[in-house]
Amino acid sequence: MKSLIGAVVIGAFAFASGAFAQDKGTIGIAMPTKSSARWIADGASMVKYFQEKGYKTDLQYAEDDIPNQLAQIENMITKKVKVLVIAAIDGTTLTGALKQAADSGIKVIAYDRLIRGSANVDYYATFDNFQVGVLQAGYIETALGLKDGKGPFNIELFGGSNDDNNAFFFYDGAMSVLKPYIDSGKLVVQSKQMGMDKVATLRWDGAVAQARMDNILSAFYNGKKVDAVLSPYDGLSIGIISSLKGVGYGSKDLPMPVVTGQDAEVPSVKSILKGEQTSTVFKDTRELAKVTVGMVDALLGGAAPEINDTKTYNNGVKTVPSYLLKPVSVDKTNWEQVLVTSGYYKKEQIQ
Repeated sequence: MKSLIGAVVIGAFAFASGAFAQDKGTIGIAMPTKSSARWIADGASMVKYFQEKGYKTDLQYAEDDIPNQLAQIENMITKKVKVLVIAAIDGTTLTGALKQAADSGIKVIAYDRLIRGSANVDYYATFDNFQVGVLQAGYIETALGLKDGKGPFNIELFGGSNDDNNAFFFYDGAMSVLKPYIDSGKLVVQSKQMGMDKVATLRWDGAVAQARMDNILSAFYNGKKVDAVLSPYDGLSIGIISSLKGVGYGSKDLPMPVVTGQDAEVPSVKSILKGEQTSTVFKDTRELAKVTVGMVDALLGGAAPEINDTKTYNNGVKTVPSYLLKPVSVDKTNWEQVLVTSGYYKKEQIQ
């Protein structure tokens, strides 16, 4: 009888502990789209890490539809989630919803994309986005031998979506490296298309990038060769490469130009191994998810989240305290070490 009572007590304690572990509330996670593999990975990682800490999650993808994301966020607020983690499609459209969240006592963490125009963004978790652009442009600089005085070379510039704050950081980081060479004539933009007002690619759409590259090639490169293309994202790089291949690049007589990228998506890593895309910038989204989950756990536990930047990210209303992770440049020389040895991909996914 004594052992039975003990078992009942232990069982009741175990049940109570399990119930407590699941009683930490629900975290709302608003992601922009499933059209990019990286956002799927981000969402899956956060769900995993939140569940390990005893939180439930409400993960929603808006498929790059701004009203859809707004409705999803408003629904999460109505459901009284504990914290909102938002990777915004358009970081300027959420002011009203975030005021509603603040009025309900719900903290907001901007995830990888800064939410602009709102005082109700509590923290920001991202990568060093300026450094992403520096890495992309630095790869071009090295590949072309610009530091050694080689040139002139022809380059074309592509930017990300102009409703994504990160796109400006990527572009500005890249131009901090490239502009001196453009000014000196060592790099020539034959299209003369420079500045985010001219080079942005709405919604990071690869088809839009491909169409623009088609137009550039037909209008400005009759008898001229493209030596490099600054592309801020793998999805754009694939479209740009399709355009280049369409007019004969990638052949023995017309080698592929240097083409950069970002996110180390599987099609682009395969493209790098085939000698088409030249490089990408890897951002370990597992680490970003861990940082974000740590921020939430600290907030809900009454502690101050860990941050390492209090100056860079002003959203037009306030400077948002941030945690920045380091990006890594990847090409055919280090892809296996960075992407496979780290466990981010399995080798058979790539080869």
